[in-house]
Amino acid sequence: GDVQVAPEKGTVAFGSGLHGWGFNCERFAKIYAAKMGVDKEKMMGRLWGDSFFNAKKKTWTNVQQPEGCTEPLPRAFCQFIMTPINQLMRAIMDDQKDKYEKMMGTLGIVLKGDDKSLTGKPLMKRTMQIWINAADTLLSMIVTKLPSPKQAQRYRVENLYEGPMDDEAANAIRNCDKDGPLMMYISKMVPTSDKGRFYAFGRVFSGTVATGQKVRIQGPHYKPGSKEDLSVKNIQRTVLMMGRATEQISDVPCGNTVALVGIDQYLLKSGTLTTIEDAHNIADMKYSVSPVVKVAVKVKDGKDLPKLVDGLKKLSKSDPLVVCTTEESGEHVIAGCGELHVEICLKDLRDEYAQCEFTVSDPVVSYRETVNETSNQTCLSKSPNKHNRIYLQAEPMSDELCMAIESGKLGPKAEAKERAKLFREKFDWDENSARKIWAWGPETEGANLVVDATQAVQYIIEIKEHVNSAFQWATKEGPLCEENMRGIRFNIMDVTLHTDAIHRGAGQIMPPTRRCCFAAELTAKPTLQEPVFLVEITCPQEAMSGVYNCMNLRRGCVFEENPREGTPLVQVKAHLPVAESFGFVAALRQATSGQAFPQCVFDHWENLQGDCLVDGSKMQDLILAVRKRKNIKVEMPKLGDYLDKL
Repeated sequence: GDVQVAPEKGTVAFGSGLHGWGFNCERFAKIYAAKMGVDKEKMMGRLWGDSFFNAKKKTWTNVQQPEGCTEPLPRAFCQFIMTPINQLMRAIMDDQKDKYEKMMGTLGIVLKGDDKSLTGKPLMKRTMQIWINAADTLLSMIVTKLPSPKQAQRYRVENLYEGPMDDEAANAIRNCDKDGPLMMYISKMVPTSDKGRFYAFGRVFSGTVATGQKVRIQGPHYKPGSKEDLSVKNIQRTVLMMGRATEQISDVPCGNTVALVGIDQYLLKSGTLTTIEDAHNIADMKYSVSPVVKVAVKVKDGKDLPKLVDGLKKLSKSDPLVVCTTEESGEHVIAGCGELHVEICLKDLRDEYAQCEFTVSDPVVSYRETVNETSNQTCLSKSPNKHNRIYLQAEPMSDELCMAIESGKLGPKAEAKERAKLFREKFDWDENSARKIWAWGPETEGANLVVDATQAVQYIIEIKEHVNSAFQWATKEGPLCEENMRGIRFNIMDVTLHTDAIHRGAGQIMPPTRRCCFAAELTAKPTLQEPVFLVEITCPQEAMSGVYNCMNLRRGCVFEENPREGTPLVQVKAHLPVAESFGFVAALRQATSGQAFPQCVFDHWENLQGDCLVDGSKMQDLILAVRKRKNIKVEMPKLGDYLDKL
């Protein structure tokens, strides 16, 4: 659909959330259209951009100072919209009673009861809320500008549904038929007044959801035909969420949002509900950010630990982006996508979910381990019983390829033939390796691959599962400092296996595979990747020097500047390492005396400079610091620990 917004179309609202008032051009166009007797559509075009009203000649013009005028005309937006608002506010704030009462009379604002005795700021707030109420403006915009579910789902079914576009479920979503089979997506969990219970909140895309109905609850890892991540349960109650109140209701037809009671324990954050046996999932919401800023929380008082653990569970349910984990060292780690996000999560945790006091460590950044070149030798490792040998090599994958895997185009869920074609054409892999990808990792969908590059080896298919599970384990915690790996392709060059099946079980295959992955990484110029924010800064031209100074101190680099036409503002885009972003906003405001407005969003991973195997290098200090924090032995991993001799 058309996703661009424009004030003259009435799709942009202006206002103040603090004082609860707002308007869009349509609102004022209606008032003036009635007053001047012109068409509302015409008026809306006039209320934005270069149009001026010449009061002497009673004509519209698009020149600021036409002939015969001594001074420039005010813009229509300023004259007809901003000036009345401004005058009314000024009059109230300066307490000019006869002036503002007259204005209220002409605008038709009627104060009731207690409101009459207000003065100053409270009166200004109340008046604005009665005259141009933010809620009404927003609601009317939603009603008039957004497409109805019946129309929207026709063209949105391609983005919504993961399965084939012609099966029963896809057609049901397309037709938005309330008598059809049920398809519903749960987008988030809303905490209830009941401690520890959640409403599952989501939208019905087809069919009708009713109290007591038996549905299939499919989590995000569900594959059609399997039992994993699937539960078949009854819905206890359906309720409507009305702001802060909830209304019980017997059933809800498609196109509406609804909250369900009693299925929160079967879903983590989101999922699909359906009554069709072979339905695929509705596509999960994709976030363009990954949680890269972590803090560790500890309770101040030991007896509050269960409260904290419970609170972390609730927090991870209620926010789709937060990742809460428990480290081996017993720390509880909360990962969010920026300083602000983590701060808000901690506040929620302290006040809402855990309701106990805890201490928070300094924010830390997660890194990724990767390699810079192909291994300088084929690494060998032997199984504990010395009967099996595995030969591996690691090589780097291009950044483009990693991005394509992370976005899902080349991930495990993509169509196999098209995936192989993309690998061949865009990244010039040969036919064989594109077909023989064994696994993605970590979490079966990360940007690391195992490729079977062997020729005619006996029994190799039997150890595939064991190799894959060892690879998941190895990519989750790499050798340098137990961070995830990223952008490494492991080629299995050769394996020598025992003929007897019992001597090549999981216990004999997994440990050597993991060690071999580590050895391959360590022989291929290993390095760390750090997360980088894309920062967009809007500031006036004269504050630019402050921005550059602030950036240079923090290893940031500015890569584009766009002056905004007609304003003294400049929009700057820059890359800033996440590790340097703590306190960045405050420092930037200080350097530009509050004129610059930064916005950070996670952008990409970037290799750190230097070589970590050289003693005393910057990267080595970083790795040792991470190892110290994680309670691992504080020394660089030795190749000899992982590599076996023939």
